[in-house]
Amino acid sequence: MKFLTAVVVVDIQKDFTTAYKGSLAVNGTDQTYLKSASEATKKLKGVGLPIYATQDWHPADHVSFASNHKGKKHLETITLEDGRTQILWTDHCVQGTEGAKLLLDEKLFAGIVKKGTNSKYDSYSGFQDDGGAKTVLDKTLKSTGIKNLIVYGIATDYCIKFTVLDGMAAGYDVTVIRDLTPEIAPDTAKAAWAEMEKKGAAIWPSLDMAKVKKLL
Repeated sequence: MKFLTAVVVVDIQKDFTTAYKGSLAVNGTDQTYLKSASEATKKLKGVGLPIYATQDWHPADHVSFASNHKGKKHLETITLEDGRTQILWTDHCVQGTEGAKLLLDEKLFAGIVKKGTNSKYDSYSGFQDDGGAKTVLDKTLKSTGIKNLIVYGIATDYCIKFTVLDGMAAGYDVTVIRDLTPEIAPDTAKAAWAEMEKKGAAIWPSLDMAKVKKLL
């Protein structure tokens, strides 16, 4: 059976979770959340859907790390030499470190899409970085005839929002599972939900397998 729908699980990694006291932990990412995300992913895998994980995979000298900018701190904003605005973050998901590890069973995934690998560009989206360099995600999905995406993971305000928006821009119908998508801050999350919905994303309060089966 050829499926029209794929699942994209965004950045469920140690450094983003309170369960593992991550360097950039997001509220609502305790063991209960991880169990829910794992169970949902297994259900989707169980009906045969291909599942892809995105994984932040930064070099130690990444432009988004506050530690690489003298005198700058987490959440400060700077202007780069090429005019781009860059939010600075605590070091996180450095290539090869424990904090970069994915927390769901990798056997669930048809593929793992590494992002943020270029030290000069940030990459909230699973589809491309800030410099426009594409990841393998779109090419992989289109090569298998995928039309619809189910997206959840960490976190609403940034990596979910940009992955969803880029997915729709690439021609996919996108559904986001709200209770599997923790938020960094109420104001930026509220704006992200509104923007995603305005652009055409479907927002489900929780995973509904009856609805999923209609997308197969």
